[in-house]
Amino acid sequence: MSSETGMRIVVTGATGNVGTSVVRLLSEDLGVGSVLGLARRIPDWKPPGTEWAAVDLSAERTDLAAHFEGADAVIHLAWAFQPTHDPARTWRTNVLGSIRVFEAVAAADVPVLVHASSVGAYSPGPKDHTVDESWPTHGWPDAAYCREKAYLERALDTFERDHSNTRVVRMRPAFLFKRESASEQRRIFGGRFLPGPLARPEMLRFLPDVPGLRVQALHTDDAAEAYRLAVTTEVRGAFNLAAEPTVDAELLGEMFGARPVRVPRTAARSAIAAAWGLHMLPASPHLFDAVLRLPMMDTARARAELGWHPRHTATEVLEEFLLGMQRGEGEDTAPMAGRKVG
Repeated sequence: MSSETGMRIVVTGATGNVGTSVVRLLSEDLGVGSVLGLARRIPDWKPPGTEWAAVDLSAERTDLAAHFEGADAVIHLAWAFQPTHDPARTWRTNVLGSIRVFEAVAAADVPVLVHASSVGAYSPGPKDHTVDESWPTHGWPDAAYCREKAYLERALDTFERDHSNTRVVRMRPAFLFKRESASEQRRIFGGRFLPGPLARPEMLRFLPDVPGLRVQALHTDDAAEAYRLAVTTEVRGAFNLAAEPTVDAELLGEMFGARPVRVPRTAARSAIAAAWGLHMLPASPHLFDAVLRLPMMDTARARAELGWHPRHTATEVLEEFLLGMQRGEGEDTAPMAGRKVG
């Protein structure tokens, strides 16, 4: 395993929003000797000490164990958000692909597995106070994203029971943003042709204030630091990750200089459902339903046991992300490619 040259870390989904930040941080860590990034398409980008391999987790015959041999840790980040109209397809990639990762970790006898769970794995919870990692993780069953994240929590329960020699860490971050992810996330959630300049304050005089639409956000680089700490710190179990303050219509109104206008849940959902049904909007109304029910997370455990502290406030995160949307920002990987629209 680890040697005088440092740890060997394998990262799945290494070219996406979280993966690019994790790979960059690991490449700068003097305790890490090498990083192997797994992705469907190999990028031109190559940080120091990083190698790449083309891997499709949805392919049944993928030999992941060969890539994991000799690794000190596997950080599993790979995830497909689309197509939301074909949940069987995302299930093959996200759930069956993740189970292949878990099985390969066991076959290669990797001592550490760090898995990207999510706030979306949590059962509906309160908006007026926070919950810790003991809150139930049954997800919101109507949303594929939540259903898949919750299912993998159960799969990891079984994995930990059967492979107690592997230290398993589950990260449950809030919504993750950075400037370089703006184009990718605009395509995933808003559509390929949504104009980025719409994120300018002068374009928004009013903001919809939907009851229950209150969430947490975090800079992707801050989440990546938690993943790095999970590899190098002897911890197990789940960790909530989020920054302050909570994001709601009042906060966004202050950022944009716009007036929040109360919109009933049913009206907002109907509009989203109509756009999604016409394939004009990639984000599904089922995910909207889930967001309205996500609990607010307490991050005390990550701060105490990992020594983790976010460097960016949620307000700073959103300001950076919106600037990235306006400019069509991205990175030199296929999922993160920048594109300015409008």
